[in-house]
Amino acid sequence: MRKFVPAYNRGMNSIASSPASERKLLLGGLAIAISGAVLFSAKAIVAKLIYRYHVDAVTLIAFRMMFSLPFFAAIAFWKSRTEPALSKAQLGKIVVLGLIGYYLSSFLDFLGLQYITAGLERLILFLTPSFVLLISFLFLKKKVGLLEWAALCTAYLGTILVFLHDARTGGSNVLLGGAFVLGSALSYAMYLLMSGEMVKHVGSLRLVAYAMCVSSVACIVQFFLLRPVSMLVQPMPVYGLSLINAVFCTVFPVFLTMIAVARIGAPTASQAGMIGPVSTLFLGALLLGEPITGIQLGGTALVLAGIYLLSKKKT
Repeated sequence: MRKFVPAYNRGMNSIASSPASERKLLLGGLAIAISGAVLFSAKAIVAKLIYRYHVDAVTLIAFRMMFSLPFFAAIAFWKSRTEPALSKAQLGKIVVLGLIGYYLSSFLDFLGLQYITAGLERLILFLTPSFVLLISFLFLKKKVGLLEWAALCTAYLGTILVFLHDARTGGSNVLLGGAFVLGSALSYAMYLLMSGEMVKHVGSLRLVAYAMCVSSVACIVQFFLLRPVSMLVQPMPVYGLSLINAVFCTVFPVFLTMIAVARIGAPTASQAGMIGPVSTLFLGALLLGEPITGIQLGGTALVLAGIYLLSKKKT
């Protein structure tokens, strides 16, 4: 029986996967990436619900990571006992990943959400795949196929169609909020690229667990440095929403994203995440009472078409 070779080991193993196995790997990786993107995008809806209780970004992200930390710490402890120790260089890179990825990216995102609508936030975050592709092309000298560009442009067109009217609304601080979210998108693109290289040597579960422990500690320390301890006392709905934010919008999606990166690579995984921003249309309608128009449905169809094009990519 032919041995299956993971995508990131193709060049390191003389045993090649069959075309059927390659196709199964790609489609399975896309499904995982899409699931993670939908859950991860839901954080904007949850954040807007939490902000109704006059909780600021520093407190919001601290609660998110306080509830997330036990999950990541448990997995990190398990991996540290069952796998060889990492080198100091590897640990140093993981610390950097934790700081620029889910600490800086999440903090800038939640900070921006205080000033702009969830729709505009989703539009700006949608630049992440283009950052990944451009950085890969310009600095890592990686080839980007025409089909990938076509998938990206098709989905971009759909997202712009969906959220164009949101970009025309917003308060006086829309530029400030937009700049924060743009920084979040760039930070997360860097995280995806760096993690795509590290995951080959460390493993997806171990990398995510360690990096998220770093991010969680940074967020919690930031809270105690900037806010009084009394801010930990909040209405019960804030705790419940924070738990949802931690488990379903943080723990699940970060592991799904890293598994997808390990299977299909950072550029492809990030493009599959195009469905995430559009999925929040339906979450917004369900949880926030936002209307869904024909234009929004048309944009959704274009995004799905982009995902379909990406699924036709030859491995």
